[in-house]
Amino acid sequence: MEQIEQEICCPYCNETMSVLVDPSLDVQNYTEDCQVCCHPIVFSVQIHSESESDAEISVAREDD
Repeated sequence: MEQIEQEICCPYCNETMSVLVDPSLDVQNYTEDCQVCCHPIVFSVQIHSESESDAEISVAREDD
């Protein structure tokens, strides 16, 4: 299964970046470092079952 490419905005530096999401899991929560400023970003991902190519991603600061 192909990964989904989505754009997010870093909650620390406000830079936009592309991330890859694995659509095989409907709900995902994980932490990944920003590609620009290296701060830890908390990801909450929900894959919509009607379309595996559609992912809802919310990001937050680790200290929130």
